[in-house]
Amino acid sequence: MESSFSQIKVYRSLARRQQIEWSNRGFSTAHAIVVSTIAAYLLVYSDFFSDAAPYGPVVFRSTIFSQAVLGFSIGYFIADLSMIIWCYPDLGGWVYILHHGLSIASLALGLHSGYAHIYLYLVLFSEFTTPFVNLRWYLSTAGQSGSNAYLLNGILLFLTWLIFRVLLFVYFFTHIYLHFDQVRQMHDAGFYFLFIAPPLLALMNLVWFRKISLGVVKAFKKKQK
Repeated sequence: MESSFSQIKVYRSLARRQQIEWSNRGFSTAHAIVVSTIAAYLLVYSDFFSDAAPYGPVVFRSTIFSQAVLGFSIGYFIADLSMIIWCYPDLGGWVYILHHGLSIASLALGLHSGYAHIYLYLVLFSEFTTPFVNLRWYLSTAGQSGSNAYLLNGILLFLTWLIFRVLLFVYFFTHIYLHFDQVRQMHDAGFYFLFIAPPLLALMNLVWFRKISLGVVKAFKKKQK
């Protein structure tokens, strides 16, 4: 209860734009938890995207449920992109606009065609890292960048980013290579976009991973002093 009151006091002490970002990151966290959980179910616990399952070529599999979740995610990214543009550059610069633009276009193509849902859900699975990104901002804004919680969150962010934003993309591109006979049968827009958006997202993930790694090292050195 005391922690909740202290967070309310922090929120009230922020500038208007910071309060907007505080709320915006709350929606971001909620979206990330929902879509990464659903992605985990479809990719890991369900056999829907398993090669051995008798549902036809894996690249062309889709259901009303998978379509609906993509629609939900498109709505979130459009709303978030609108906020980023409205508050530009306080909520993020051109890199965030590029990221959201690519995400919206990719999801829209998948929703329209029903193709490549496995690849869209692999990318949505990477949203697992987002709550740690947002918690880092919350702790920093609350003046707790020197706390153990901040350091622990930084370590978890590093590990989850490595797994879900770096290694997962290695699997992503390996899967495309192994199923290229199916991928090449996609419509032209989806086929070419598959070789534009994911590589750009992977590159951005590597750039951010470098920053996260440097941040963790910096936090450890600061903790040792």
